[in-house]
Amino acid sequence: MLKLRFKNNKHNAVWLVEPKVTIGKAAKNDLVVDDADVAEFHAEILVDHEQLTLKVVDAASPVSVNGTQVTSEQPLSVNDVLVVGRAQLQVVDPKQEPKAAPTLVRAEATGWSLKANHPALSSKVFNLGVNTVVGRANDCDIVLAAAHLSRRHAQLTVKDGLLYVKDLGSANGTFVNGSQVNEARVKRGDELRFDTLSFGVMGPADDLDKTTVREMPKKVAGQKPAAAAANKAPRKPDLKFREELKASMASSAEPQVEDKPRSSAFTGLSVLVLVLAGVGYWAWQQGWF
Repeated sequence: MLKLRFKNNKHNAVWLVEPKVTIGKAAKNDLVVDDADVAEFHAEILVDHEQLTLKVVDAASPVSVNGTQVTSEQPLSVNDVLVVGRAQLQVVDPKQEPKAAPTLVRAEATGWSLKANHPALSSKVFNLGVNTVVGRANDCDIVLAAAHLSRRHAQLTVKDGLLYVKDLGSANGTFVNGSQVNEARVKRGDELRFDTLSFGVMGPADDLDKTTVREMPKKVAGQKPAAAAANKAPRKPDLKFREELKASMASSAEPQVEDKPRSSAFTGLSVLVLVLAGVGYWAWQQGWF
């Protein structure tokens, strides 16, 4: 995307965006040239992608392009120099200009800042005060030379540590995370967009947005968490079971004698033997043998 800027002031410029960019002394122009010799609406540049055509609005107020006076229309190219009144303007391609190193400035006072997402702004960081006005006008706190940006586009306010944005009646709107707003709170990490210029919001952490993460117990495959925890803990032996086991082992160590009753036949035979022995002994004493 090409830009039109004052030749002696690189920061006073506008993007050449479709369908056209107007030049003149009136405040409603996209590029304001404050010069007595410049008409209220002096000229305009028609934009079709990167094809540019200069169109003089009033033949009585000509424009010079590279030293040649133009009274109607003239194609424009990169590096062409236009003279409007006493001001010199130049068509530039930001990609061809030397890029400054990314500027990162610490947010001061409020702790809030905007980081540009557009490559043409080289990721520049803009600190925000308690009240910060954004727009094309030179008296704004943040001056952005974009053709479709209003002169006073929006106001950013920090109140009680929180950031709020208010659209100041801009022509092309103010957006928070893609939704157009008139007035809204803006949080850290939001995308804030003024027309087509997008910024990331940087600021202090909001305690309400913090999330506490607690570690869950590890789960053993095929078991519920409670069962897994039970498996990890050593089992204590059951006291009653231990006493019963001890008593059982003691009783099994003692010899077991089975007391069986004698049969009556065995008893009678023993008595008979004793009787016969006694009779034999008596007979021997008598001399019968």
